[in-house]
Amino acid sequence: MNDILSKTEEHATELLTKKLDSSYLYHNLRHTQRVVKSTKELLNFYSLKEEENNAITIAAWLHDIGYTVSATDHEEHGAKLAKAFLENLNCEQGLITTVCRLILATKMGHDPKDICEEIIKDADCSHFAQSSYVETSELLRDELAQLNIATLTRKEWRNKNIELFRTQHHYYTEYAKENWQPKKDENLEDLLKKKKKNSKLVKKEELKVSLKNKSPERGIQTMFRVTMRNHLKLSDIADTKANILLSVNAIIISLILANLIPKLDNPTNDYLVIPAAIFVIFSVASMIMSVLATRPNVTSGEFTKEDVENKKVNLLFFGNFHKMKLEEYEWAIQELIKDQVYVYSSLTKDLYFLGLVLDKKYKLLRWTYTIFMIGMVLSVIAFFVALKFYGPERIIELPT
Repeated sequence: MNDILSKTEEHATELLTKKLDSSYLYHNLRHTQRVVKSTKELLNFYSLKEEENNAITIAAWLHDIGYTVSATDHEEHGAKLAKAFLENLNCEQGLITTVCRLILATKMGHDPKDICEEIIKDADCSHFAQSSYVETSELLRDELAQLNIATLTRKEWRNKNIELFRTQHHYYTEYAKENWQPKKDENLEDLLKKKKKNSKLVKKEELKVSLKNKSPERGIQTMFRVTMRNHLKLSDIADTKANILLSVNAIIISLILANLIPKLDNPTNDYLVIPAAIFVIFSVASMIMSVLATRPNVTSGEFTKEDVENKKVNLLFFGNFHKMKLEEYEWAIQELIKDQVYVYSSLTKDLYFLGLVLDKKYKLLRWTYTIFMIGMVLSVIAFFVALKFYGPERIIELPT
């Protein structure tokens, strides 16, 4: 049986990390792991049969895999997937039937029929009694919005949570009633307090408290990490393109200076002056534009204590602190990490200004390639006209 439990955990982890849509910010592997942990907490209190313990644990791992198919009727989809998986492991039919029944029991509005269903129902809602409930709930709100199921304001979402706590949800097991219900009541009290407060400062302070320790931040961190990495890749691509164009034009000008310019002293080659001038002018212009596209822009590199206290400075960008003393910068960073809202604000600013730099860089790069292309076309036309109508009936071969 230990082998089946291990394979079940591996199967659920693989499905929820590789096949689950990234829009599921709440119903993901982290939520499943939380439910499994709460399930084990309940099972340690109740002395159930081994087969019941195993069935509940397996159901806890598989209860949300139906989201890999659809958010609608995900319990039914999850039961079908669980049945196919367990049959593939040659599990007993009784175990399969129990697991499927327990998965279906997690559906909202279902009244549990026995202690097994009560345990998995309570474990699925254990986050109602956790200190990280506020942010966990926000992830669910964002998930509903991304899936186009419901778009609710913070006020509307808070009111729905209050209604849920008061009338729609209650714990079933005696253990949850004694140990989790008081903490759930505290969260309800916090929701009611927030409903009465309108001050932004108070909301931010309460948000900082709710984000400590157990805050599930993986989705937010992934968003910043992926977006920042994509922007940096785009910046590297732009720099590479500019360097390529800079090198090409440098080679072109070197060849012209070494092979074509000396021949212009000969009066018989006067017809090449204008084409050569066009060629050189556009090459030099392309080089200048390439340099402008890659030239760094460094700011003052200083900030004041007031800037940090008022959260006006982005401490994550070197251009804002490179002239500051180490002690001053260490103090500023300590102030930054105390305030998670300030951290996300700094990351947002960093991302925003990086986008502005990319916009400028790509516009310059576009003009650079346009100038280079026009210069090449005009130069070829100029050389053709000069050789065809004004030069001798021969093409000067440049030495190799």
